[in-house]
Amino acid sequence: MTHPGGTDHPAGAGDVDDVTGSGGTGPGASGAGGAATGAGAGGPTGAGSGGADDPLVIRDASTGAAVPDAFQRLWNPHRMAYIDAGRDGDGRGHKDDCPFCAAPAMSDEDALIVARGEHAYVLLNLYPYNNGHLLVCPYRHVPLYDEATADETREMTELTQTAMRVLRQVSHCDGFNIGMNQGEVAGAGIAAHLHQHIVPRWQSDANFFPIIARTKSMSQMLGDTRRLVAEAWPAQH
Repeated sequence: MTHPGGTDHPAGAGDVDDVTGSGGTGPGASGAGGAATGAGAGGPTGAGSGGADDPLVIRDASTGAAVPDAFQRLWNPHRMAYIDAGRDGDGRGHKDDCPFCAAPAMSDEDALIVARGEHAYVLLNLYPYNNGHLLVCPYRHVPLYDEATADETREMTELTQTAMRVLRQVSHCDGFNIGMNQGEVAGAGIAAHLHQHIVPRWQSDANFFPIIARTKSMSQMLGDTRRLVAEAWPAQH
């Protein structure tokens, strides 16, 4: 690289000519603010690095405030209830903060519960993937499937089978997605309390909405779905 004075310097020799600090005006490796090691606010190692004169920070010339960047923000403050509930080690959370522990104490209508067993119960997902998206939960606050008792797992299985039959009857679905997300790393929304998903599927339920618009089209209100499933639930599951 040739400088204005005609002196040749090999590439990468350390001169910084184009980025100047607030206190320097001349080129060169030792300029007071014009070089990489200068003491001015503009140098990467200078005393003012990252401050108001940092050349790497884009700022509005009139106000000095940082201008918007290229990122969009999706604000989800309601998720803090789940995040805070999972701070007590491995996402186990507290019973007092757990919606699946609170639901059984509420009315079926308010909690969206469709059936109650001895060790487990069934309720609608408040954020369903499809109409009729059910959750099967043990009453006991336990996070993992291998920590559930034999009675709990047995009844969860029985409730799942009954839920399939009822959903097939009231919604005429063509299939199901059934499964559990174990732990936050596996995608569990409420990792502290074990729950199994039952998602009814139809041949025509896949469309461009979730992919293009990140939106699910729901054809029935949750209260109406709960009533239909609860009314069709057999007295003895």
